[in-house]
Amino acid sequence: MTTLGIQRCGATVLACISGHLDDETGTQLQRALEGVTGDERDLMVDVHFMTSMDADGLLHLLDLHRRAELLGLRVLVVGWQPRPQYFMADVAGIPGPGTATGERFALAGFRRLIEQRAQRARNLDDFTAGWLPRS
Repeated sequence: MTTLGIQRCGATVLACISGHLDDETGTQLQRALEGVTGDERDLMVDVHFMTSMDADGLLHLLDLHRRAELLGLRVLVVGWQPRPQYFMADVAGIPGPGTATGERFALAGFRRLIEQRAQRARNLDDFTAGWLPRS
């Protein structure tokens, strides 16, 4: 089960993700910036309980990050767990444990790299889905 909680704490918008981050949850995540007035300074995305994500979820997370920065918010993604980090490392082409993709996520160049590769992965999934037999 996936849950998403969004709350405002003073000058911080806090979004907490639990479970699997996919297209459906990512669409809900985009609402974290609704109602931002300009008084907020930070967007904190807590992924302590995010167990996994797919390419769509990663693209939503990247889009949220970009939109928040355009609004002048400092973005912090905290609590990266091993499976989502390994997925991000695999998408980025940096396989293996200890890749520190959670820390690299803060770097704009790394976010652009994984965004391009996640988009390609999603497009490949969409393409191959047409070739798989339907049940």
